[in-house]
Amino acid sequence: MSLLPTLPERIARARGDLRMGLPVVLGEWLAAAVETLGPARLAEMAALGPLVLVLSARRAATLKARVYDGDLARIELDPGVSLRWLRAVADPADDLQSPMKGPLFTQRGGDTEPARAALLLAKTAQLLPGLVMVRAPAMDGLTRLDPAPALAEMAREAALRPVAAAHLPLSAAHQSRLHVLRPESGESEHYAIEIGAPPRSAAPLVRLHSACFTGDVLGSLKCDCGPQLHAALDAMGRAGEGVLLYLNQEGRGIGLANKMRAYALQNQGFDTVEANHRLGFEDDERDFRIGAALLRELGFAQVRLMTNNPRKALMLADHGIKVVERVPLIVPPNPFNRDYLATKAAKSGHLL
Repeated sequence: MSLLPTLPERIARARGDLRMGLPVVLGEWLAAAVETLGPARLAEMAALGPLVLVLSARRAATLKARVYDGDLARIELDPGVSLRWLRAVADPADDLQSPMKGPLFTQRGGDTEPARAALLLAKTAQLLPGLVMVRAPAMDGLTRLDPAPALAEMAREAALRPVAAAHLPLSAAHQSRLHVLRPESGESEHYAIEIGAPPRSAAPLVRLHSACFTGDVLGSLKCDCGPQLHAALDAMGRAGEGVLLYLNQEGRGIGLANKMRAYALQNQGFDTVEANHRLGFEDDERDFRIGAALLRELGFAQVRLMTNNPRKALMLADHGIKVVERVPLIVPPNPFNRDYLATKAAKSGHLL
């Protein structure tokens, strides 16, 4: 029936449920996010059978837990495990104060797709990648997903559709237009700021800029995002044309809350990559395919890309957008972001 939710819609529901502390059904398993799970629901899950804690391989490596399943670890839990202990394992905030969390006994073998789907749901819901799971009979009222199709759907490039567009004079360019595009997956909208009227047959100056509330809005000195945003708009204004794509992928795709967790870890002495790994994320969780989709939707097939990140140029080329030139976007460092920029160059391949 057309009134019933599609797979992408059920995935969106599952993300929302996890954020509210509700478990979701993945095949024969219930999964709940450690970050939002309450004590009553934890007790109800424990009454159903042996509990398993699923962590990403990055977080498991920090905890010295054996990883047998490639990108994740499934840790056996005692029946009376406390929510406080679970959160201490999933969240590295107090690792330095209490480094010993074990012994941690990791499962090996068996079907890992439910655990893998649970981890990806948590990451794309911008929650810590730590979930409690239990094998349980089907339960009415909970969002249900078949793990394999859900994983395939979440790996698919999201289709974007235009929602609205209007003239928006900017200080950098009075002749500009803001386009709002919405993923059919139900995730956050993305924006394209078109400066002037760049011909679709040409290669305009283009910047893929990931949202940074702290840098773009608050003027944070910990990163170079705000200065890069304004430098790109100024360059397009001087050129009389260009396209700035503003992708809602805060904190390299981990969300503002996890970004603040990473900042807290940086205050303990870890660099930005190490902080992401301790949280259980990869160096960069962004999906730059969104940029290619935005450009195709706007009618552009080739660009002059403003970036210091060669990965962005490779991604666009892999998804049908020709990069005729990489235009560096270097802004002066400050005393608060020198180490951050050095890490981007040394560990993330940025050409600074």
